Amino acid sequence: MIEPYLRQVTCQQLFFANLQGPKNGGPRVGKAGRRVLKMPRLPEPHRVTTTSTQLTLFTATRDFRRFDRELHADLANPWLIQARQAARALGEARGWSRRITSDVNRALVIVLSGFREGESIRYSELFPALRVRGLPVVRIAEVLDRFGLFTDDRAPAVDRWLERNLDGMPPGIHRAVEAWIRTLLDGGPRPEPRSRHTAWAYLGEIQPVLLEWSSRYDHLREVTREDIIAVRDAVTGKQRESRIVALRSLFRHAKKNGQIFRNPTIRIRVPRQTGGVLQALVQADIDEAIATASTPDIRLIVALAAVHAARPKMIRAVQLDDVDLGNRRITVGGHVRPLDDLTRRAVLDWLDHRRSRWPNTANPHLLITQRPPSNSARPASSGPPEPPATSPPPWNGSASTDSLKRPLPTAPTRSTSRSSSASTRRPPSATATPLGSF
Repeated sequence: MIEPYLRQVTCQQLFFANLQGPKNGGPRVGKAGRRVLKMPRLPEPHRVTTTSTQLTLFTATRDFRRFDRELHADLANPWLIQARQAARALGEARGWSRRITSDVNRALVIVLSGFREGESIRYSELFPALRVRGLPVVRIAEVLDRFGLFTDDRAPAVDRWLERNLDGMPPGIHRAVEAWIRTLLDGGPRPEPRSRHTAWAYLGEIQPVLLEWSSRYDHLREVTREDIIAVRDAVTGKQRESRIVALRSLFRHAKKNGQIFRNPTIRIRVPRQTGGVLQALVQADIDEAIATASTPDIRLIVALAAVHAARPKMIRAVQLDDVDLGNRRITVGGHVRPLDDLTRRAVLDWLDHRRSRWPNTANPHLLITQRPPSNSARPASSGPPEPPATSPPPWNGSASTDSLKRPLPTAPTRSTSRSSSASTRRPPSATATPLGSF
């Protein structure tokens, strides 16, 4: 039937494969291109099913201080049951002692016995009731926050700090300084956030100057170059340089945001202080450092500082995964370094002490202490060292015979967390946190 038509065909248009689509990519054409991809639905978070929900007419402050366990405890509350299960799992991961676990359970019974869906527990309600009973507030807030039941109604610490330090300044100076400090802390469209210690140091350095100007001026626009030179010459040494650096940052920010017309700190120079010449340690200093290292933690700190030039923050941040005893490598401050014999002996001695002192801790840091921080994943701040239970003999720079005969563990994380016998009694303060004792 189609033969007559085929005889009339004199040419045929050929096409190369895969050239019918758009040149610059994009969605597929044709029937397949008209199909809309259906994204998989995310699983809904698990919620406690209750028989009824009480709508909130107004929010009233609850007083948990009047709680009586015999009268008000409701151990069958579904929110309380789930919160206690979450607290038990969190305690196992954090290495809570039996006393801490019991205190957390007591506090959960107090705050969740009469809890209903849709409510929220505020910090201002939680703190007075738990503090008067000696129960942990931070840990309870963490457990409640996992279920979305906690509301922190405290004023931010930076707001209270600014209110104290900017008190007494006129509105013109107050607004400019507050905007500058918040830009230092939070960053802006272009500037990166600075360390909070930088903001504290800057404002602490020029706060007396700002208060003195506040008695004469109402705005930073009234400050002249002569005022800057006068406050510069009022101090000497390193403080002079720090004051000028802080004032430059303040007026540069004010000029950039249109709060002043002219920057009075331009072309005001301060000669830099020349640094001192590094001196070699004498033998008496070395002997004193060795005599001071009488505990395993101090021995390891001295070894890391002397051999690997590690600063206190670097030493506090070292984790178990950073120590590779099998390959004799250690990571300090993000740099992988060979593990020398002195540091290796100090690490082995410390790991033995850590296993016997905190056998059930899950803390990832290498150096830990008994003081609990709010977040166990972050190194603690500096503080006084914990006194040892028994004072071992002074260290002479060499390992004991027992430490040299030990087999070399291949997995530092597994060999330093749970390797004690079942008969070992756990210390009363076995909640381990990153070391901050130097």
